[in-house]
Amino acid sequence: MSKHWSPGALHRFSGSAEACVVEGLPQAIDDVAEAAPASHGFLRRAWFDAALQAYGGRARTLIVTRHDRPLLALPMHDIGPRFLGLSAISGCFWPFRSFPAAAGIDDTARDAALDQLARSVTALRIGPVYDGDASAAPFIAAARSRGWAVLSRTVATSFLLDMAAARVAGTWPRNSTLRKNRFHEKHLAEHGALQWSFLSGADWPAAFDDLANIEWASWIATRTDGRDAKFTRAGHGAFWRAAAADPVIADMFRAAVLTVDGRPAAFSFDIDAGELKYAIANSYDPAFAKHSPGKLLYYRNLVHALERGITRVDWGAGDSGYKRTIGAEAGPAIRDWLLLRPGMPAALAPVVSLAWRDR
Repeated sequence: MSKHWSPGALHRFSGSAEACVVEGLPQAIDDVAEAAPASHGFLRRAWFDAALQAYGGRARTLIVTRHDRPLLALPMHDIGPRFLGLSAISGCFWPFRSFPAAAGIDDTARDAALDQLARSVTALRIGPVYDGDASAAPFIAAARSRGWAVLSRTVATSFLLDMAAARVAGTWPRNSTLRKNRFHEKHLAEHGALQWSFLSGADWPAAFDDLANIEWASWIATRTDGRDAKFTRAGHGAFWRAAAADPVIADMFRAAVLTVDGRPAAFSFDIDAGELKYAIANSYDPAFAKHSPGKLLYYRNLVHALERGITRVDWGAGDSGYKRTIGAEAGPAIRDWLLLRPGMPAALAPVVSLAWRDR
């Protein structure tokens, strides 16, 4: 959650900022995440550590402090041969790969970070992140103004659903949709008793096994090798299980699960970040596909979220058809960024750009 700073604490943001790079992932990352906007509150030490456990790499972290108060953290790892000085922000692809920065900091903290970064790396990859990302966007703008070359490539378009506004307008959920859902629920119940469960906190990491079982029963098992599955142990399951070891993150992890006669039939998994919900993954057992179990579940999930104070849903990229059907609209572009430090690396930007954009 985002920490609300008192006027006295905000005053302590003034003055000179100091930056240093330390090996590993210091606890200071959690201090920054707690002071970050709610949208970035999950970017805690355990989040980055889970990525290293699941995907490999050796971390070092650039920390910016003022009067011993951590203001910004850049957890990163080397990519390619270390002598090239190429680094990337660590973390998971979903919902984005950014870093925590305390709300309300100014460019003096970013300038300190960039000065230290120029002594530590030749180039830094940030992303994929959304246009306007609370941490990355001002950092990239500050880098550009200080002579860093900035390259980008578009990854996808995001989709956002403003549930609160749509409900006030009377356009969500549509009565016709609710009627269809009741029809499908009635016929789905012919297969057995329906149970709708909402998971969080202490349910993790054990509950990931049910999600993985649904994924293995889905199209993922029949059409792919399973490596892109979110929660199977052959896919990205190691990351989510490790991240859930942090109780703060575990409380942000939410899932809705539908069982039919005790058999897991569909799930929807999200991260709650203040009033915003990141929709990470959903899947269903095709044995029940005729009755749209996934659709039935995510409508119930969204209504349940709205009752908890969630007002917006970030559906991420891909599969725009069903997202538009729900009521989502195109949102910010999602991009990868590459920052080349001032001097020769920045001068080589036109050459680097050819390879970067075509990857």
